[in-house]
Amino acid sequence: MSLILTTKTVPGADAARPAAECLAAGGLVAFPTETVYGLGADGTNGEAVARLYAAKGRPSFNPLIAHLPTLEAAQRVAVFSETALKLAQAFWPGPLTLVLPKAPGCPVSELATAGLDTVAVRIPAHPVALAILKALGRPIVAPSANRSGHVSPTTAAHVLHDLDGRIDLIVDGGPVNVGVESTIIGCTGAPVLLRPGGTPRDEIEGVLGISLGRIETAPGHDNPLAPGMLESHYAPKAAVRLNATDVKNDEALLAFGEALPGARPERTLNLSPRGDLIEAAANLFGHLRTLDDTATRTIAVMPIPSHGLGEAINDRLRRAAADRPS
Repeated sequence: MSLILTTKTVPGADAARPAAECLAAGGLVAFPTETVYGLGADGTNGEAVARLYAAKGRPSFNPLIAHLPTLEAAQRVAVFSETALKLAQAFWPGPLTLVLPKAPGCPVSELATAGLDTVAVRIPAHPVALAILKALGRPIVAPSANRSGHVSPTTAAHVLHDLDGRIDLIVDGGPVNVGVESTIIGCTGAPVLLRPGGTPRDEIEGVLGISLGRIETAPGHDNPLAPGMLESHYAPKAAVRLNATDVKNDEALLAFGEALPGARPERTLNLSPRGDLIEAAANLFGHLRTLDDTATRTIAVMPIPSHGLGEAINDRLRRAAADRPS
């Protein structure tokens, strides 16, 4: 593990204390979670949250997830229904976010919750993230550590590429394990899927014993209920062509399984040659970034099965391929 201050690397075996001190002083710290690298700010400090939005170029109407170290800490931030408690006990720590009513006296900044009467909370399953949370002793709001709308970061190098000079500290904990953001479930009434992610829908439905409804932000909607619901999101500079069954001469290829004939090796990356969705999720954002760096104008993406983690992968790819805001 190491600490990166803009472009300077400072080795360190324990990043929790310096990261917590930076956050407590109103600084911005990028750190690894099991899903992607997050860009953290003290969730109780409105000025720090404003700096975070500015660093990302993130629309202020897009709410942030509050990360907590324990269920008890989360219950001081949000009101848990019986359903929400069941999900928390089944999947935390882990890649599941719950959108819940704010608890009385909720300490999370109104700016971080985008003025809503709900708050998104989760406990990450990464030892570095948990150590920083425990050392700070306050909620850390942390979207993905990249410029808003860009491909999410799965290594510290990705963070540095997007945010060098915009943030105070990067904690390098190596590549992440899951590779797509957390699943988000709305629990203000009957549970609904707001964003597919690292916890598959079928596992959640198995715990609850019911089928989840789904709410998606319509194109042009400017008040998402949860992070990651903007229609155009996770976007590389290149255009993205989905469900490709051929590859054109001027295209790069994001393959799954056996690559399409005619693909140029120097412009081809395979999410999983063996067709494994877990491997594909872990590789998704890193491969998109690498293909984007080839200066191709279009990335052709082979079809991805929609079961299990495929639902989250296809959600990210659909948003990457959406029309960009003008």
